[in-house]
Amino acid sequence: MGEGDLFGFIGPNGAGKTTTMRIIATLLAPTWGEAYVCGNSVHTHPKEIRRLVGYMPDFFGVYDDMTVVEYLEFFAAAYRIGGDARRKRVDELLDIVDLDFKRDAYANTLSRGQTQRLGLARTLLHDPQVLLLDEPLSGLDPRARIEMRNLLRKLGQLGKTIIVSSHILPELADICNKVGIIDKGELKVNATKTEVLRLVREHTVLVVQPSTTDDLPVVASLLKDHPKVHGVEIGDASVRVVLKPEVSDYTDLPRLLIENAVNLRSFGEEELDLESAFMALTKGTSQRM
Repeated sequence: MGEGDLFGFIGPNGAGKTTTMRIIATLLAPTWGEAYVCGNSVHTHPKEIRRLVGYMPDFFGVYDDMTVVEYLEFFAAAYRIGGDARRKRVDELLDIVDLDFKRDAYANTLSRGQTQRLGLARTLLHDPQVLLLDEPLSGLDPRARIEMRNLLRKLGQLGKTIIVSSHILPELADICNKVGIIDKGELKVNATKTEVLRLVREHTVLVVQPSTTDDLPVVASLLKDHPKVHGVEIGDASVRVVLKPEVSDYTDLPRLLIENAVNLRSFGEEELDLESAFMALTKGTSQRM
């Protein structure tokens, strides 16, 4: 992973997501193996790693008798950020996480979404390069999830490397450019989002939608015996075309349809969502088309 990457860390309950993040954060010693953060070993350079990493657990406590500003200044002091620098850093982070309007509110009166943003601000106090966020979208309402998602994108644009653990797969699909799938303590997949989706698909599948449904049988008839086509399936408004495994160039197919007077509303590859890929890969089976 590099600067600005948003890495979606996916796995079923008990797969080892939280354990892995705690090891990377040097909060838990590995029983075997090795992990590195920016070239530093968790075994030999834990102090260096703690300067580089910000870890936000799924649930964390806030102090009942502290305001939002006092809460952040308390932790800033723990990081030995003092005086004007501390006040400036707290103000910057309240602006980044959009909590300035709650600066004088008691921390325990915040909503779940506001508490998550406060936790993220606390995690960012020492300006870490790597963020480890364990289920940051858990328990949030739709509006709060959107706000948190936009905030993570903003942090990625600032050059932070972000590892996000979550079981809300559509949310991760929307914000992450890289994905890791872990199952029973083993990292099954570590790839870009596009590569992950390709792993579970043996054939490229096209969806062809003619301008009129009357042309559906025509599309199926023209394509079913084509040497690049494995099979076709007529739907209510489109034809699903399964290509043979070795086919990557199918530019001649829309040309064939147009030459035969078929007007097209749309022509493209069928999308496979991250949730389907996750289910297939954690079962150890591929989706067969």
